[in-house]
Amino acid sequence: MCGGAGASCGDDLPVTHELKCWPPWFQDVQDGKKTFEVRKNDRGYKVGDILMLREWKPETKTYTGRICNVKVTYIMPGVQLFNDGVAYMSIVRVK
Repeated sequence: MCGGAGASCGDDLPVTHELKCWPPWFQDVQDGKKTFEVRKNDRGYKVGDILMLREWKPETKTYTGRICNVKVTYIMPGVQLFNDGVAYMSIVRVK
């Protein structure tokens, strides 16, 4: 991870963002059913960035140990109909 928590590492370089992901959505990404991610855009997400999704159990507040890496392929720009400050991203699994 470059600089941690989505810190800028140069305009052209992708950043790896480590993120919690609850089990039902984690499994859907793992199975290829969920090909989008909606997140508060407090990290400056960019096309080409990697999202390291770590399965998180909210009831026990622990990680399960499962990880799924996805690449951001598209970010919906300037969405006025939805909440400001939210990133609507298309993703594809990275093996």
